[in-house]
Amino acid sequence: MKRTLTKTDKVAVPVIIALSVLVPIIVLILMYLPERYNIFGTQTGTFPFFHAVLNGSTAILLMLGYFFMSIREYKLHRNTMIIAFGLSAIFLVSYVISKISNDPVPYGGEGILRPVYFFILITHIVLSAIIVPLVLFTMYRGLTGEYKKHAKIARWTFPIWLYVAITGVLVYIFMWPYY
Repeated sequence: MKRTLTKTDKVAVPVIIALSVLVPIIVLILMYLPERYNIFGTQTGTFPFFHAVLNGSTAILLMLGYFFMSIREYKLHRNTMIIAFGLSAIFLVSYVISKISNDPVPYGGEGILRPVYFFILITHIVLSAIIVPLVLFTMYRGLTGEYKKHAKIARWTFPIWLYVAITGVLVYIFMWPYY
């Protein structure tokens, strides 16, 4: 049986795909800007701390949202996940601003911590790009009442999103001495 796209799918799916491609490309371009523009006059460590707070809060909300879903408190689940999505959106905007504002800070750790840090960082970066379409499709399916599709994709979205949120905090902890 061939699935036909609904009217909202005909708009939402291309928008989700476009955002899923554009967001990582924009972040990558900003990482390699030849010149920085410190828009808010912030110090180097200001943004990373704020990002760690957002990531930590998102991780807590994701676990809380999972708990609410498991006890069938669907309205609380929905509201918690919307807040987690909002914090992630704030993170993304702030992260883009931080890349425009501040030069990248190199990791200065040595020994066994160095490969551990880079493993966490690389998996965090790769999964951060992958999580964009997963979160957008999961939110879209949940908010449009397509709960079977929502649940099917959320099985993948939840652990990846939680990993990205937690490793975002870990990256900050590893980098804290170098800011």
